[in-house]
Amino acid sequence: MYRVELTESYFPAQTDGEILDLTVGGLLRDIADIHADRLALVEVDDVGDTDRCWTYSELLVESERLAHVLARRFSPGERVVVWAPNIPEWVFMEYACGLAGLVLVTANPSFQAEELRYVLEQSGAVALFLVDEYRGNPMRRIAEAATAGNDAIREVVNLADLAKLYDPGNQDGTLPTVLPGDAAQIQYTSGTTGFPKGAVLSHKNLVNNARLYCERKQAGTHSVWANFMPLFHTAGCATGALGCLQAGARMLLIKRFDAMVFAKLIEEQGVTTCFAVPTMLFGLLETLEREPHDMSSLEVITTGGAPVPPELVRRVRDRLGCHLLSAFGQTEHSPMICLNPIEATEKQIVETAGQPLPHTEVSIRSPETNRVMPTGEVGEICARSYAVMIGYNDNPEATHAAIDDDGWLHTGDLGTMDREGFVRVTGRVKDMIIRGGENLFPAEIEAVLVEHPAVAQAAVVGLPDEKWGEVVAAFILAEDLPEVSELTNHCRKHLSPQKTPTIWVNVREFPLTGSGKVRKFAIRDKFLGGGYGEVLNGGKS
Repeated sequence: MYRVELTESYFPAQTDGEILDLTVGGLLRDIADIHADRLALVEVDDVGDTDRCWTYSELLVESERLAHVLARRFSPGERVVVWAPNIPEWVFMEYACGLAGLVLVTANPSFQAEELRYVLEQSGAVALFLVDEYRGNPMRRIAEAATAGNDAIREVVNLADLAKLYDPGNQDGTLPTVLPGDAAQIQYTSGTTGFPKGAVLSHKNLVNNARLYCERKQAGTHSVWANFMPLFHTAGCATGALGCLQAGARMLLIKRFDAMVFAKLIEEQGVTTCFAVPTMLFGLLETLEREPHDMSSLEVITTGGAPVPPELVRRVRDRLGCHLLSAFGQTEHSPMICLNPIEATEKQIVETAGQPLPHTEVSIRSPETNRVMPTGEVGEICARSYAVMIGYNDNPEATHAAIDDDGWLHTGDLGTMDREGFVRVTGRVKDMIIRGGENLFPAEIEAVLVEHPAVAQAAVVGLPDEKWGEVVAAFILAEDLPEVSELTNHCRKHLSPQKTPTIWVNVREFPLTGSGKVRKFAIRDKFLGGGYGEVLNGGKS
């Protein structure tokens, strides 16, 4: 824990820890050289049994083999989309792309055709690597629709088709020189317009942020890390996969979170650490009440993406016997900005997201004047460091709006900083919804809703929820009100399940600004205050 006494909401960069000029591929080679025979990656099936596994030397061999064949088919700097759940081939692609100088573009396996098409086209991707189906989502069929008419896509490859995946192609397969400042990934995130923006992250961004995050949470070669955070998100492929690599830890790769499976893995595999959003931890605790398991191996769990209830911190410490450390990050910062240290008090963990990581400046600034606020006063959380993204893909206007001329990343989140440098997140300048740790974009959902012939106007906001942090609520103006089931089915044809509203409210009018814009914060406050609109039957789950 840093001992500081601040008079204004500015935390200077602390210089403990190193910033290395290193690439993803270079890091893999270094770790494989040091920990050749240490178990690196273990595949876990749907019932919690272990399947395929690789040591660090085997992981390097597999990744280099794939990198050489990719280098024969693609040129350095080209973008390829990986659209799959948490499977070992995703990890191989992450390292192979790093070695071959390709830019890996992540995509959510729950995407529908319109969402996938947007990512493919906006990123300028030349290939799509996927699985045929996941959790009932017909991904192969969706991919056919999403790539129709896209002449830039040269390959659509099933990751399970090893003959095609490892097709050597016709070009020279020599691996190029990759530099730490080169783009490594494009991760799609939210924007005030509601259209996802592609944050371009460099090798240097990712590997250093993962290492400093691991050092703060004290992960090391002894660690057994359960990684069920989705690999399409920085929590899965950056702080997760690259974090395990930095630490020389054993990573248990899990397709999706299941509380019973997680409890079994902790007991049988000696899990020591993970990242889990509060919803997951509540699920684990409820499972343990029904069916106790041995939790003694757990050392530290990091959490974020939603407020951490005081009850959760106490229950984790009492029942799981480990540290629970809250964090704050943003994809545009690769992603971690702040994390509570092991020595943090219960009050600090509950009320704050911790102190900034090393080599990261954080300031709280007035959204109106950009001046640094006094300690304890609310403003926009801003960060400046080695981890700030290169920029938004093919979007200089949005990049300039997010990163000012002095290099400060404006996160769009509101917060305060106390005299000890602990940051508290209090709200968002943007109106995006964070449900279970995932960012959702109201404008995207609204655009689908108003396509229904009965909906005249729609406003989507996030409402607080104990389990999910926030849930999606749709406020609609409609002359002839359709059934909730009809509205839900309409959304599901175009949107992923988590984006579909679970609360439906019929209203007669929206609160407006003087210029006629809908005041979403007013909608939220009026509804929570009671008496605004009619909640439709079947409109909450």
